[in-house]
Amino acid sequence: MMSTEQNSTTSANRTELMGWTPESSGRGTLTLLTSCLATTMLCTWIVIHPRIDKRKGRRLLHKLVLWLKTIIAPELIAVEAAQEWTQARRVVRESSKFTNGELGLVQAFYIGMFGLQHRTSQGTRILWPNQFVWLLEQGLLDWRNHEEWGLSSEVIQDKGNSDTTGKLFAASQVAWFVAQSIMRVAHDLPLAPLEAMTLSYVPLFVVTYSYWWTKPRDIETPSEIYLPKMTPEQAIVFHSLALDKQFDDEGTTEQNSVWTIWALTPRLFEKEASDTLAAKEEKHFSHTSSSGREILLSPSPGYARLKPIEFNEEQETVLAHWDPELYRSRLLFPLCCLAGASFPALHLISWNATFPTLLETWLWRTSSIASMTSMLLFMQFEKIVVRWCDPLTIAKILLPSIYIVTRVILLGGTFAALRAMDSAVYDTYTASAYWLHVI
Repeated sequence: MMSTEQNSTTSANRTELMGWTPESSGRGTLTLLTSCLATTMLCTWIVIHPRIDKRKGRRLLHKLVLWLKTIIAPELIAVEAAQEWTQARRVVRESSKFTNGELGLVQAFYIGMFGLQHRTSQGTRILWPNQFVWLLEQGLLDWRNHEEWGLSSEVIQDKGNSDTTGKLFAASQVAWFVAQSIMRVAHDLPLAPLEAMTLSYVPLFVVTYSYWWTKPRDIETPSEIYLPKMTPEQAIVFHSLALDKQFDDEGTTEQNSVWTIWALTPRLFEKEASDTLAAKEEKHFSHTSSSGREILLSPSPGYARLKPIEFNEEQETVLAHWDPELYRSRLLFPLCCLAGASFPALHLISWNATFPTLLETWLWRTSSIASMTSMLLFMQFEKIVVRWCDPLTIAKILLPSIYIVTRVILLGGTFAALRAMDSAVYDTYTASAYWLHVI
């Protein structure tokens, strides 16, 4: 059986508050901090799988930005992972008949994270997943030569810094932290607010890692290739399929801007939504070649393009956009919502925790509830576009604003609570030799 070893002799109902506590026979503040921060790093920094950028400084800044986003709003990174996985599955599905089913998730993830780039006279451009599938459909790319394009799964995995052993090690460390927290609760020992916040990252760590399990990680250089020869008409169609220009490397001001590190990676479903809008505005758009032949710029039903995007045209402001396949899934969407709600909900573990002041206690409680509610409501909208003529626009903007403010309050309250916590937080438990043997 388990027995509780107390750091000091106090009454059962003690409310003594303690600040910085040195290491003694139990645990101190330093142990608490290192344990929680190490687990948080495993749940945030280690789980990040950034896109490929051969510019080292830009690559590191982008990863740092992703980490900051994960610290503030880990739900959004989990959703991003789910949408990347959905897109990768789609690329595998769309290309299967041209690759004999040999293109797997590893290659699909690699293409989606800017792994394939084609050379131009000014530099390189991203080869987007829909462009890759179109090249296969048109017979311009022979899958039998895919290794020449850097699409060997073995080569991709060798280029990355991700392995199953490392992932299992991270998962085991996180599991150990969870087990320790459960044992403290089982022995009626309180958890520090910092421990509650750390536990909140765990479900989203599991979700994100599950979706990105086969995704390559920390690849530094893409595969640069030359495009196959195309007719002028084919070239027009191919370039019209590009999702964005700001991630190319041709030395333009937009591409060299540091703000690109904040931008989310464009997705196929976003382009298709733009295509649908363009189709409604101009149903019969076509392009006439110099030979007088009329070609329709929609070569593939899956990746149709009725009108080329003018990248300098004014774009609508989109705050959030779900992949329709994910949003309409009866299984995955509820799971995403549940995972999203779990992060603020687990902060409520410290509902009865002792904070330095009554104000901080209620700030913690109300912020936990407000962040959970605002995130759940925010996730119900398939696409959030800022349109001032829309009566729901204020609510759509207010929800993420409430979430960010309450998250900052929770982060600040977590560390502010260290200055005066219930002394029982530093009490420890010990396991008998029998249970240690069983474990």
